[in-house]
Amino acid sequence: MSSQSHPQSLLRLFATSAIVTLLILIVIFIYLGLSAALLTLVLVMIEVTFSFDNAVVNAKVLGTLSLFWQKIFVTLGVLIAVFGMRIVFPILVVMLTSRLGWGDVVTLALQHPNEYAARLTEAHTGIASFGGLFLLMLALQFFFDPERKVHWITRFERPLQRSGSWLFYTSVSFLILVVVSFSPMNKRPMDTFAAGVAGIITYLLVQLLTSVFDHDGNAGHSIQKAGVAGFIGFLYLEVLDASFSFDGVIGAFAITNNVVLIAAGLGIGALWVRSLTLFMVRHKLLESYRFLEHGAHYTIGILALILLFSLFKDVPEYVAGSIGVVIIGLAIVSSIRATRSEHSN
Repeated sequence: MSSQSHPQSLLRLFATSAIVTLLILIVIFIYLGLSAALLTLVLVMIEVTFSFDNAVVNAKVLGTLSLFWQKIFVTLGVLIAVFGMRIVFPILVVMLTSRLGWGDVVTLALQHPNEYAARLTEAHTGIASFGGLFLLMLALQFFFDPERKVHWITRFERPLQRSGSWLFYTSVSFLILVVVSFSPMNKRPMDTFAAGVAGIITYLLVQLLTSVFDHDGNAGHSIQKAGVAGFIGFLYLEVLDASFSFDGVIGAFAITNNVVLIAAGLGIGALWVRSLTLFMVRHKLLESYRFLEHGAHYTIGILALILLFSLFKDVPEYVAGSIGVVIIGLAIVSSIRATRSEHSN
């Protein structure tokens, strides 16, 4: 069997993403012109580049799921990510905050994109607080995990690990939320607090459900979750994607106010991130690059803090994305050096 026809080949894993990308860009070029197609391509590259940390964490969770739930993630999950989070959910947010009907919001988005973007931005407080606290809990759980064997920045990670307790990192997250919510600079303290508490509770609930239905416990990664446990894992991946992605929808308006191009660009990007996630799982990249997971969680922690800081001051999306690219790049380089050092000894 040739390498290209092998299930784990690059061609098989990325073919669908490439074909869909090409078809959509051709359609946009025909109906909206070359500049629109190029803008869409820029949005795709931004989404993929800045979502690499999302793909790494997704790969960690996806690798524990059965083949059935992996297929659901890259089929139904893609529909949820593309149409649900990049198109439907922003419209629902504007409906709730402006009390307009579905048709009115769609008309607003297509005919008055600047006003639509402004209405969407009004929901930033709740989005940033919920997403920031959810992602902060995710990052802190990783660093406070007492069972983690591999350390990248040992002097920083080991002291945190000694304090490893869900109650401890939850308390740290809640304290940060209180400080951010009731800072004199916060103009919407109760909205911030309520959304942040919802983010913390959602994360704890997902972890609780995972532990209840994960009958295999610590039996090892060779045993993959199916049934209810697989469904809980799938839900966790979708909530995680929502926490990563929605703020990017708002940020995309800095590039273009054309909601069709935003939906197309970010949707295609989400499809490529799914393919990248599956590639990491099939090729066991988290095992080959031992510090890749660490780099992703450092990036997630920084992204969470940036989301919370954005409650007071606008932060360009490229700031978080650039930091993430640098950290993950360093993690990959460190992994390669560590492997070579072991082999040389």
